Amino acid sequence: MAERERKKEEVRKRLEEASRMKKTKKGFLTPERKKKLRKFLMMKAAEDLKQQQMLKEQERQRILQERMIPLPDLDNEDNLEAVYEEIRERLIELESENYDVSYIVRQKDFEINELTIAVNDLRGQL
Repeated sequence: MAERERKKEEVRKRLEEASRMKKTKKGFLTPERKKKLRKFLMMKAAEDLKQQQMLKEQERQRILQERMIPLPDLDNEDNLEAVYEEIRERLIELESENYDVSYIVRQKDFEINELTIAVNDLRGQL
């Protein structure tokens, strides 16, 4: 009888220790820590977003500087026809690039539409 009581007491102690260990492990990520972690992650994401926007703006400005040609001073220019021809050639070049790009965009849109239809058909077959 005493042996049984002693074993029951040992089992009770082991269970109490196990429950105490579980309670201490659960306490690591408290609601306060979760809130701080969430706040830190949001701040980091906002900082990364600002950095990306700044890089995009710098890239945009760099490309604009490459593409824009300075307008000549027409008051001091002797040969206005040459200036006219230069600007006209640049305009024709830009228009052709614009047409090429819009054609490629239309092709890609058509391709995306076709692929979307194909995916929807495949989903319907499943």
